[in-house]
This record gives sequence, C-alpha cells and structure tokens, in this order.
Amino acid sequence: MDSTKRERLTPYAIAGGPALMALYGGIRLLDGSRDPGAGWLVGHSLMLAGLLLFGPVLAALHGRLSPRGTAGRVGAGTLAGVAFAGLAASVVQIGIDLYVGAVAVDKADQHRLFDSIQSRPGVLPAFYSVGPLLFYVGLLALLVAASVGPARTLRWWSPVLVLCGVAMTAADLALIPPAAVLFLVALAPLAGFGGARRPAVA
Repeated sequence: MDSTKRERLTPYAIAGGPALMALYGGIRLLDGSRDPGAGWLVGHSLMLAGLLLFGPVLAALHGRLSPRGTAGRVGAGTLAGVAFAGLAASVVQIGIDLYVGAVAVDKADQHRLFDSIQSRPGVLPAFYSVGPLLFYVGLLALLVAASVGPARTLRWWSPVLVLCGVAMTAADLALIPPAAVLFLVALAPLAGFGGARRPAVA
C-alpha cells in the first residue's frame, strides 16, 4: 500500500479500531455472551476487525517518527516490529476464540476445547499471555517516541491515555468500552484532530 492510500485509510482505522473494541467490550457485558453462540461470535468478530484496523494505525505511528542515523532507524523499526508481532499474536488469539465458539456445543465443551488448545507447548505464552502484551508495549513505545524530543509530532498525553486504557483493561475486562474511548482520544491526533505537531525541520 502506497503512502497516499495509507494516509487516507488512517483516520478510518483510528476511529474504527477503538469503536469496534468498545462494541466488543459492550457485548461482553450481555448475559450469555461468554457462552458459545451468537453473542460470542459477533463480539469476537468485531474485536478481530478492530485489531486488524490497528495495522494501519501502527504503520502511521511508525511513519510519524523521524529517526536520525542507522541506530535511530533500526530502533524505530524494532518498536514497530514488536507492536506488529503483538498484534499478530492478538489476531491469532481471537481466531482461536472464534473457532472454539463456533464448534463448541456448550460451556463444558468450550472449556474442553480451550484446555486442549492451550495445553499445547508454546500456545499459552505465544497467543494468550506474552505475545498479545507485545502489541501494547510496542504501541506505547511508538507513542512515546512520537511525543518526545525536538521532532515530536504528538502530545505527551497520547501515551499517558493509552497507558491508562491498558491498565483499565488489565484490571477488569468490563472496562474495555471506556478504555477504548481513551485509545480513540489518544490516537485522534494521528488523524489530524488536534494535538498533532509537524516534525521539526533540521
């Protein structure tokens, strides 16, 4: 995808990613949504779509960085690589959840399927504990890198809001909807809605 198309897609991704995340969080609060069935499938499908939209967001963040020298470019690429690796792990996790929700006949069968999949070597850390965490670590690192130094293009509060959102979801998944709102506000400057700065010209 060329830079022009990516820039056009970025505002939609910034709005759509957190919005779909919030819808998923709202569906999770409904009775029966955590059992196999329509609620589970719809909610996780929305979350999957939301995660995929964070791909253009990460690319836009990486594009906002203005590293100098080989070390700077390698560092920026590493941060983006960590974020994309975590995003990929999160997508696989949701894919597993969708599969289980689609084939399980009841709650007991759902637990059995999850136990069968997650007990395989490497699955739990790669796709449920460590792997998805890299997405948030990489996202925060990119936001910090884009909001500090003379070439900063974002305000200091963007990484702070995302950190607050991550802490909220870690504390209680019922807080996903308000956390998604924080994500939206934090990322809005990437779409040109206030708070953004042009990189300093050397």
